[in-house]
Amino acid sequence: MKILVCISKTPDTTAKIAFTEGNTKLDENGIQWIINPYDEWYSLVRAIEHKEKDPTTIIHLVTVGGADVEPIIRKALALGGDEAIRVNLQSNDSFTVASQIAAVAKNGAYDLIFTGKETIDYNSASIGSMVAAILDLPYISLANHFTLNGNDAIIKREIEGGEETNEVSLPVVVSCQKGMAEQRIPNMRGIMAARTKPLHVQEPIACDETTQVMQYELPPAKQGVKLVAPDNMDELVRLLKEEAKVI
Repeated sequence: MKILVCISKTPDTTAKIAFTEGNTKLDENGIQWIINPYDEWYSLVRAIEHKEKDPTTIIHLVTVGGADVEPIIRKALALGGDEAIRVNLQSNDSFTVASQIAAVAKNGAYDLIFTGKETIDYNSASIGSMVAAILDLPYISLANHFTLNGNDAIIKREIEGGEETNEVSLPVVVSCQKGMAEQRIPNMRGIMAARTKPLHVQEPIACDETTQVMQYELPPAKQGVKLVAPDNMDELVRLLKEEAKVI
């Protein structure tokens, strides 16, 4: 079994977000970067769990970014990846990123490709489906349970009002969400081993970007809470109608 896990670098959830150059770029000053939680906690850890059951499993990590992403990919190696591939390209265009990942996957002949459900910065949830489409592979999104039965994968996902079970032959692309696995912390042995694990840097394939960022905007500041006395129902009704716009 050969698994490719897609890894993204995202700002820590506690980071204070600001923009520069006319709100066209993220201000990275003071930002602490982390592995995208959906990539780390669910897709990578699920791949590691499979390797613990089948030691012949090989786990490769892929990321698209500049040299500044290497500490993030090293942490992923410390958790349990065998080797990593960094495509040397900075891009916010989902199709471009997916095209680079698909090129790596095609050359590596992987049985399984795991992505996180989405990244916590852009939340577009588009990479997995694009990679699958480029490679002409089946795609199961929002998976929260994964098992193998020979060359078939049994994948469960939540749907409105219930749960859906899919059975699909490998290779397949799967996006993972909460429930797929439990968060792990790298141990000292893993951290030390990650320093010498292979991290290959390769140049990107030619690809025209289909989108570009025109401008970023912060959401409006939250307004304060208004407290209404229990015996002042008239004021509560007025607030609901005039300010909360409840008819």
